[in-house]
Order: sequence, then C-alpha cells, then structure tokens
Amino acid sequence: MIVIKTHDDLERMRVSNRVAAKVRDQVAAWLRPGLTTGEISGYAGDLIRQAGGECAFLGYRGFPGEICVSVNDEVVHGIPGDRRVEIGDLVSLDIGVLIDGFFGDTATTVMVGVTNPEWIRLVRVTEQALKAGIAEAMCGNRLSDISYAVQRVVQFAGFSVVKDYVGHGIGRALHEDPQVPNFGRPGKGVVLRSGMTLAIEPMVNLGKAAVKVMDDGWTVRTRDHLPSAHFEHTVAIHPDGPEILTI
Repeated sequence: MIVIKTHDDLERMRVSNRVAAKVRDQVAAWLRPGLTTGEISGYAGDLIRQAGGECAFLGYRGFPGEICVSVNDEVVHGIPGDRRVEIGDLVSLDIGVLIDGFFGDTATTVMVGVTNPEWIRLVRVTEQALKAGIAEAMCGNRLSDISYAVQRVVQFAGFSVVKDYVGHGIGRALHEDPQVPNFGRPGKGVVLRSGMTLAIEPMVNLGKAAVKVMDDGWTVRTRDHLPSAHFEHTVAIHPDGPEILTI
C-alpha cells in the first residue's frame, strides 16, 4: 500500500531528511585516506545522535553498522569495519536517519583522490541519472517514467544499471511501497500523486550489471569487480513538481 503523506507528515520528514543530508555532506567532507570504514561509520553515527536522531540502519534486519560504507566494487550495503580508505578509492556512503517517527535516506559516492577518468565519469553520470529521475517525479507521470529516465542516462554513457536493488517509498517505515527500479519502459506503473515520498537511488556499474552478495550476508559487489557508484535523494511529490528533502 502506498502511503500518501499529510502536511504534518512532510514537515516531520523534512527534519529527518535534512539531518541525513547534513550528515552526508559532513562525512563526505571529512573522509580522507587512512580512515577505516568503521571510523567513518562511527563518525556518522555520532553526528546523527548529536542531531537528535537514530541511525536507521543500525540493527535493521541485523545490519551491524551505523551507516553503509561501500568501496570501489562494493555496490551497496557495505558493512563498516577495518578496511582503510586509500587514495584512488570510490567510497559510497548510504545514510539513514530516524527522527520523530519518520525516516530520511540519502547516499553519495566520494572520490578519494581518484584520477582514473572513467571512474570519474562513472560518478558524474550516476549523479546525472539521479537528477534525470527526480525531474520525472511529477504528479500525473507514471512510476516507470522515473525508472526510464535513470536508465536512459546510464545506458547512453555506456554503463550498466544495477537491477537487483531498487529505490523505494519511505516515511514511517524505511522501506515502503512502491519499489522504484532504475530501469524500465516509460508510461508504466502507478500514477504519481501529490504526497508520495520516494527514495530514488541509482546504482551504476562501470562494467556489467551483475552483482553478488558476499558471505557476510550484506555486502553487494559487482561480479566483474569493476567499480560502482551510488547516489540517492528522498523526494516528495507536489502539484508544482518534486521537492528534494535531502538537501
């Protein structure tokens, strides 16, 4: 069931999502070579708690970290630990915050001294794909219009959309209906309505789309070991267009 948010719901979601965005940007600016992914997660968790929030991912279905930290060929759900960030790494940060009963969810990929032009282009294209998807989050459009917009940008650039993991509705639950794939034909799926809130999150691989889950039960990696990038915004749909909550 798709939950349509009230004015009060959206006001409370703005709070949780602004905190998520602020933490995302602070962690991205602070991130540097030599830090472990565990230290990065711990820092993010401290910021979330200082802002009066809870770490939405910690303990969610057993996930052990405050946030997800995925490096290079890790697509999503990277478990923070002892791995140290090195110059030339792509580090994806996926941050969830719970405040006053509502969730905020956002992600970004940080380039740590990356000079490889194709890796840089991968990050830029993924961010462009997110913007293209958000532009289609308009009342009266169909859900797959978002999906198609993302896929079109990615495929035109010669990269691959991850199909095994998708965006989602969000609100009082971290994952609500509907699912928001990053691929598909336009004009399909539910009609977008005012008050819907969606976490739109392209996950894009430099190589092929195929991924696998590691033995830890969480970390998702590309099968060809080429890098992946991940960007995410939580968006509210209004009659006059989409509102990005995670800014």
